Amino acid sequence: MKKIPLILWCVSSLLLSSCAFNSIPKSLDPESQEFLSKARYLITGDERRVFLGLPESERPNFIEEFWKKRDPDPTTEVNEFKVEYFRRIDEANRLLKEGTTPGWLQDRGRLYILLGPPDNRETYPRGLGFYGVPTEIWYYGFFRVVFVDAYWTGDYRLDPDSPGQIAEIVRTQVMRLPKVSGEKGKEVLDARFEVKPVRPGEALLRLKIPYKNIWFNAEGNMLKSTLELKIELLDSAGKKAWDYNKSYSLAMAQNEFLKNGGGDYLIEVTIEAPPGTYTMSLNLKNTADGSQKQIRGQLTLQKSS
Repeated sequence: MKKIPLILWCVSSLLLSSCAFNSIPKSLDPESQEFLSKARYLITGDERRVFLGLPESERPNFIEEFWKKRDPDPTTEVNEFKVEYFRRIDEANRLLKEGTTPGWLQDRGRLYILLGPPDNRETYPRGLGFYGVPTEIWYYGFFRVVFVDAYWTGDYRLDPDSPGQIAEIVRTQVMRLPKVSGEKGKEVLDARFEVKPVRPGEALLRLKIPYKNIWFNAEGNMLKSTLELKIELLDSAGKKAWDYNKSYSLAMAQNEFLKNGGGDYLIEVTIEAPPGTYTMSLNLKNTADGSQKQIRGQLTLQKSS
């Protein structure tokens, strides 16, 4: 599944929490109930509150936007994240049939859906010892997660010592996630920009980089990255009229990422040069993974009216 670091940190929070979103109001229309049920592992508290406060006619638009902002590559017709998410739900139901709870709603199913299939799965139907209970051990690399069926019902639960292992798995996966490639193999950093005139010879450039698309390096309990921004204006003769070069350091703890889940990192730069038309070159680079956003075009700084 193409995931970005923010999603993985949300995964960690959901896996280590008691999953407070299981209760679904029966007063909702069937489509809304189905959405909340299937999206329970992804939807944030704020998103849920907004969704429940919408009139029924506006909920389809919310659902469409919910999946769209989790699309790892909006330039393609298929939302790879959504397709993979529902495929894993189906696989969890098929593979985890024991017990009275559907596979995708079990602790094992939740882990399978959010972190993918384990590298190795060991089953012990009679337990690990003479007085043991049914046990499963899933390995993600060198990390192991233990599930136990304490009451011999087929409903496996996370062993109390496993959440710490899951946090380490998530932290490790941040470093090995697939990236989106652009032309000539360069990694593409998704960013939106706009330029607005402010006064004669001056304009405001606004860059919005979705947090979900920023690659971060894990350092202890922090995620860190540095964005390098270079801008250059060339006049009609090809001479440099103005330039800008600055690094922006980002460092956030896990809870800060959860708060910024659907937001953007905003960079604002005031461009100043004599009124006229220029060729603007912009390069935004994330040093954590080498991804870049390159923009080249015409910029006109207006004269006084």
